Amino acid sequence: MDVLNRTPKGGWRHDREEASLSDVYRTIGTGRPGSKLRRIAAFAGPGYMVAVGYMDPGNWATSLAGGSKFGYALLTVALLSNLMAIVLQALCARLAIASGRDLAQACRDAFPKFVSVPLWAFAEIAIIATDIAEVIGTAIGLNLIFGVPLELGVLITALDVFLILYLQKLGFRWIEAFIITLLGVIALCFGVQIFLADPQWGAVITGFFPTTEIVSNPEMLYLALGILGATVMPHNLYLHSGIVQTRAYGHTVPEKREALTYATIDSTFALCFALLINASILILAAAAFNAHGRTDIVELGEAHSLLSPLLGLAIAPTLFGIALLCCGLNSTVTATLAGQIVMEGFLKIKLQPWVRRLITRAIAIVPAAIVTIWYGNQGTAQLLILTQVVLSLQLSFAVFPLVMFTASKAKMGELVAPRWLSTIAYVIAVVIAGLNIKLLIDFVTG
Repeated sequence: MDVLNRTPKGGWRHDREEASLSDVYRTIGTGRPGSKLRRIAAFAGPGYMVAVGYMDPGNWATSLAGGSKFGYALLTVALLSNLMAIVLQALCARLAIASGRDLAQACRDAFPKFVSVPLWAFAEIAIIATDIAEVIGTAIGLNLIFGVPLELGVLITALDVFLILYLQKLGFRWIEAFIITLLGVIALCFGVQIFLADPQWGAVITGFFPTTEIVSNPEMLYLALGILGATVMPHNLYLHSGIVQTRAYGHTVPEKREALTYATIDSTFALCFALLINASILILAAAAFNAHGRTDIVELGEAHSLLSPLLGLAIAPTLFGIALLCCGLNSTVTATLAGQIVMEGFLKIKLQPWVRRLITRAIAIVPAAIVTIWYGNQGTAQLLILTQVVLSLQLSFAVFPLVMFTASKAKMGELVAPRWLSTIAYVIAVVIAGLNIKLLIDFVTG
């Protein structure tokens, strides 16, 4: 047992037991003593792993559909979703550092089984929906670049679990380096494509300002909620609260407060980077498709084939495919880790690390493979958008517990969230729940 296990329970019902992701728990030094820049660099990494979930293939489907149909209008949704994400991910770091628990462990401790078990089920549904999107995206990326059949591409994506095992043997920093490298490739690909598309920058700026049509137009609201679900993803809340604890920060309140500051800087910068990618996808769709009268583009494969004639260069679709493949690879790695955190935290299952990863990967990959193979090459975009709406509907079941825990002085001690921050977080939670209720009402009433 470490020091955290011997501290008083405070507002928790039980003492903390096995650490989150115990095989990599506190394995990364925090640069102490050292310069502030060195300390920031030591904490940099988890935020970028979380940011992966904010630009996964599900985002591509919703942003392509939104950009091609409504132009730049939904950029405001991407911005607001990202601001929500920054607040919620900061709370995840606060929960982890203050309590030594990830969100799944906190839910298991705080709620009776008849509440925590459904929460676990909802979290698994969210991870399955996430993996469906990521498997489809990776398979389509392999198909677009190498001509690999979609069904074979799905099976290939299952091998990424072995990539995680290999990288983690080298150290958790290698996983972070792998993720950040692919993020750099994605940014470069989109930078070139945006340059080729030459969007109307005045319209882009206007698109970041909200409009009431988003709520009054059911079709636009459906896509807006898809963007929200694709941006503020439930599994990211569990993931961040686990991987922050890979850092070997101190146990005193000042040391924890310092760790929280650096972890928040890391996630905020990473999510601002994610916003640039998300906005780029939507801007590309608006400039390349909506501006040319193509308002019906929803399929990733169709978007790929049209980029070359619309932008005038053969390299454009290749860059699109490379970026999509990198997004899929990144997202499946982080979703697998999130699955491990959810299973261990809620169910308290203790297995060898490689066995845990195979099980958590199988729980997500099997239904994803079945659905993907069933749909084939047609209709994948509608399925991708649907998975993101499912994620949005699941989001409240992760957000409300997170806000409740971090607002509790008994559970968080000196690191309890300030009242102003908890108020903002509760407003975000209520807005998300309200929009989901509106979506369900529109769906039922047709």
